[in-house]
Amino acid sequence: MKLASVRLIAADLNKMVAFYEMVIGVKAEWLAPVFAEIVCPGATLAIGAAETVALWKAGSGEAGSNRTAYLEFQVEDIDAEFERLKERVPLVHDMKTMPWGNRTFQFRDPEGNAVSFYMPETAAARHRFASR
Repeated sequence: MKLASVRLIAADLNKMVAFYEMVIGVKAEWLAPVFAEIVCPGATLAIGAAETVALWKAGSGEAGSNRTAYLEFQVEDIDAEFERLKERVPLVHDMKTMPWGNRTFQFRDPEGNAVSFYMPETAAARHRFASR
């Protein structure tokens, strides 16, 4: 099995797509007026307008209401990314090293979803990611 994508439901689709294009540095592919994808190595970030929820089942999703999922992006240079974004995104926390060895900072997208950029910092973390 392969994790293909993570999908966000957006009340303001254009704002969310523009935000992630800026954060990730990749242009979105608009597959429909209500749906865009940002293809990254490893997985795709899909962003659908709120009205796409009804295509599955009305009421099964709600834009801006998730407080349990974190989108995490592994980066090559965490310090450079922090400097690039710290004045452009609403930070949740500054740079810190987590107990599992990743150096990270976290921010929120325009609809409140948590986003983390990280880089393996400890030898154990670097070893863990080298085998993936």
